[in-house]
Amino acid sequence: MNDMLIDDQSNAAPVPPPAVEFGVAAADYATHRQGQPAETYRRLAALGVGRPGQDVVDLGTGTGDLARGLARAGARVVGVDPSTLLLAEAARLAGAAGLHVRWQHGTAEATGLPGGSADVVTAAQAWHWFDAGRATVEARRLLRPGGALAIVYFDWLEGLASIVDTTLALVARHREAPMPAATRVGHRGIYPTFPEQLHAAGFRDLELFGFDTAARYSHAGWLGRMRASAGVSTMTPAGQAGFAADLGAALAALPDPVSVPHRVFGLVGRVPGA
Repeated sequence: MNDMLIDDQSNAAPVPPPAVEFGVAAADYATHRQGQPAETYRRLAALGVGRPGQDVVDLGTGTGDLARGLARAGARVVGVDPSTLLLAEAARLAGAAGLHVRWQHGTAEATGLPGGSADVVTAAQAWHWFDAGRATVEARRLLRPGGALAIVYFDWLEGLASIVDTTLALVARHREAPMPAATRVGHRGIYPTFPEQLHAAGFRDLELFGFDTAARYSHAGWLGRMRASAGVSTMTPAGQAGFAADLGAALAALPDPVSVPHRVFGLVGRVPGA
């Protein structure tokens, strides 16, 4: 029920490596990173995103969480990512779920897909990694008149005296190099620059939504979730080992599973109709 990876065409430009190769933690990413809650899909559907029969391109698809959710809702989905390791996990997970999704090796700025082939372009947990100017141009090229670009995030929240604050303090303690630049967005679950980026590219009728919720992680699950984050996966091996030991000790003093506060952020913009 699931297509294999689509090979790059021989005359296409090579796909550049991702800024951070999340594929090195692909197994943790696929196993422990929780996806969007059901309420996100309900709100997207109410805004005309992810409806049955729509052609959707999911940029920076990773292990394909959003792609699978939209395919489950009846959309025809192509997931695009520069990491072949993540795409392999995405194909495995979709196949195990009996979902039909196509997978494309490419970037958000140059997908290699035909223009005018999508009703919706999406990006989940990924927009801050893109060159926004080029990604919005590519999204407009892919979209048919009246089509929509949807950006969604499911972020842990700091500052609420939870395991998140303890974890981030340990990340800072064990890192020997600055965090990857794209992670230093200071968003706290809100992305005020994204609407400006969409307006600058000609998207109109913007709609935003958001809500707070809690995700429950086993102690092992939270450790795995953090191994799949850029702040940890780009540490030195010694830093990762020290971080895991200290986080494990902190978790041992807490209930298992642990409640982790999160916020959903959603933004939908549209290209002018015919």
